[in-house]
Amino acid sequence: MTKAMNNHVEFMQCAIRLAKKGLYSTDPNPCVGCVIVKNGEIVGEGWHQQAGEGHAEVNALKQAGSNAEGATVYVTLEPCSHTGKTPPCADALIAAGVKKVFIAMMDPNPLVAGSGLKKLQDAHIETDSGLLEIQARELNPGFVKRMESGRPYVRVKMAMSLDGRTAMASGESQWISSDASRQDVQRMRAQSSAILTGIDTVLADDPSMNVRLTAEELGIESITKLVRQPKRIVLDSQLRMPAAAKIFSVDGDCIVYTTVNVDNKDSRPYTIESIASADGHVDLHALMKDLADKEINLLHVEAGSVLCGALLKNDLIDEIIIYMAPHIMGDNAKGLFHLPGLEKMKDRVSLNIKDVRSIGKDLRISALLE
Repeated sequence: MTKAMNNHVEFMQCAIRLAKKGLYSTDPNPCVGCVIVKNGEIVGEGWHQQAGEGHAEVNALKQAGSNAEGATVYVTLEPCSHTGKTPPCADALIAAGVKKVFIAMMDPNPLVAGSGLKKLQDAHIETDSGLLEIQARELNPGFVKRMESGRPYVRVKMAMSLDGRTAMASGESQWISSDASRQDVQRMRAQSSAILTGIDTVLADDPSMNVRLTAEELGIESITKLVRQPKRIVLDSQLRMPAAAKIFSVDGDCIVYTTVNVDNKDSRPYTIESIASADGHVDLHALMKDLADKEINLLHVEAGSVLCGALLKNDLIDEIIIYMAPHIMGDNAKGLFHLPGLEKMKDRVSLNIKDVRSIGKDLRISALLE
């Protein structure tokens, strides 16, 4: 294919658009896009479609063929330099005889971390890094967070009324938000590595916690065109989980974390992980380390005020997504976060509003923790 463009930024923007095609299918790998340009025209495009399959650079080189020799490459993430499930992309670029490689961001993975760039430079290929780096980092918040800090990126989703209430005093909460908002949440789930909830939510609402949109509805263009179901994680300190819960009736892995020592783990319809206790509950910091060891990049949380409050108190939330519905639910209804001890203005939790937009009848507010 050929497509004329004017400058380096436009070519990298094209690579970023390609990378976004993998939002629902590449986990636990990052989304990556690649564009190969010769004489001002695109001669090859590629993107990483799913874990274990060809990387973006290899797919773009395949399309470019012999035109790759002497060409300029634009890739959203530093080409890998190690052999995993696929050979090193840096080697493929060198073998193809490309002239220059623009890299949006360096790979935070310690297995790469500059070695891909060095390999290209040692082969006398010109390199340039940092072009649209912010946009490239935004493609893979979970992968970047796990590689840089050793824990997943934690995103908490909540729905509330205009007066900040999440459920009636009786516990009734279905449905606060609109159909459009719930569809939007389905897309968030589909982009996640895992969905986290607490046992109280399971006992009260019996949720499935799965992705219910089809591949066509998600716009999946991966090799298999199958919807990848995130892992479902339940925190259940005293192991009260009912065997007939809906969360076990759908495809995908379900892991229950408990502080109870269990001998007959194989007799349960889910995986049991015994973990350290903190104040009688699952140690959240130990949990995050274990999830990172399981290659959980983006952890999507749909839970009650107690668990969400505990995550916030432990500085383990990166982003809060709130769907605000045009209802008033009154003083007796339940609030967003259980945070005892916040009594003075200096104790407030500060947020940075990232985005506000209309979703159906609701407002979706995206906020980052300071």
